[in-house]
Amino acid sequence: MEKETYSLSQLTRFINQIVKVNFESPVWIKAEISELREASNGHCYLEFIEKDPDTDTLIAKIKANIWANTYRMLKPYFESSTGQQLHAGIKVLVSVTVDFHDVFGLSLNIRDIDPTYTLGELAKRRQEIIRQLEKDGVMEMNKSLEMATFSNRIAVISSPTAAGYDDFCNQLDNNPDGFVFYKKLFPAIMQGDQAADSIIEALDNIYGHVDLFDVAVIIRGGGASTDLACFDSYELALNCAQFPLPIIAGIGHQRDLSIVDMVAHTSVKTPTAAAALLIEMMEEAKDRMTDAYTAIYQLLHQRIQSQQQKLADISWKIRHALINKTSDKKLTLERQKSRLIQAVRLAINTQKNKLVILENSIERHSPAFLLKYGYTITTVNGKRLSSVKDVQDGDTIKTYVSDGEVKSVVEK
Repeated sequence: MEKETYSLSQLTRFINQIVKVNFESPVWIKAEISELREASNGHCYLEFIEKDPDTDTLIAKIKANIWANTYRMLKPYFESSTGQQLHAGIKVLVSVTVDFHDVFGLSLNIRDIDPTYTLGELAKRRQEIIRQLEKDGVMEMNKSLEMATFSNRIAVISSPTAAGYDDFCNQLDNNPDGFVFYKKLFPAIMQGDQAADSIIEALDNIYGHVDLFDVAVIIRGGGASTDLACFDSYELALNCAQFPLPIIAGIGHQRDLSIVDMVAHTSVKTPTAAAALLIEMMEEAKDRMTDAYTAIYQLLHQRIQSQQQKLADISWKIRHALINKTSDKKLTLERQKSRLIQAVRLAINTQKNKLVILENSIERHSPAFLLKYGYTITTVNGKRLSSVKDVQDGDTIKTYVSDGEVKSVVEK
């Protein structure tokens, strides 16, 4: 029996007829964008995939396109509704027609898109990332780091051509207090599919010189808010949360905070706000130093005054003690002088009395005293005569009386 065979073109026409019969009208499908490319002619070419929710393995893949006239309307509509661009990695709900081309095969032609589905998926994915970071225990890790008192050595992650980077630098360089800030740029892509990996690479480069910096600043300015999907990346948020330096995020969007904002030490809206924060921190540090200096000066002044008062008190006590001691010595000397004078006077009087007594005694025993009371003294040859045996006949003797002398011649 001869086998029924078809040419390739017959088969493709047959498939084409089946597709047209079964997909006459557009259908809505849910899929994840795995690739997206904008052509120079305005067309957009995509690849849709579906993964098994349990194993994350690929279970379906198909190419799709948005023709230029449709893409010009769908792109701004999606971006204004979701706050981000169409890019690889997001899930979309799109209205498509199913086409089969004999040469190019099966493809989907996108006619419409429902942004609310993507918002829901993004919100769901965002919450999953936040829960995972909380489970990892890193949500508050960077916030718990202590900011240096003088945070003026700054590692900056930004696009070198971004207007926000220039604004940031100008704000710091022209601060009214003249604070000096040392800035080092670590360039990175700040939007698009490669942004998260580029920023992580910049963080790794800073980590290699982490001791040279006080703070890391991630700034982005001048771009569209639709380019912020990278800041909801789990990998980037995880790196920021665990970074050893405090991170200031100034990525310039007004909608809800990104996940990087949530895990950063401090989040501000714009690059200039990040610069203003650093200047404010320096002003606060300066005020604290001024207050500390004033307090130390007052304390030292009080202590000096206290010591001066103590010295004055000690000096007065010493002077008073010396005066008292001198007075005491003087009084003691006066007392000793008085006692000495009294003793001398007593001794003199005693000696005087003794002299008077002696004088009286001498006077009572003197010949004159005896003569005064009727006694006489007789001498012979100048010697007192005390016996008749001491004279001979014819000797001349002298007899002394109170009022004179008498000469006599001895006769035996």
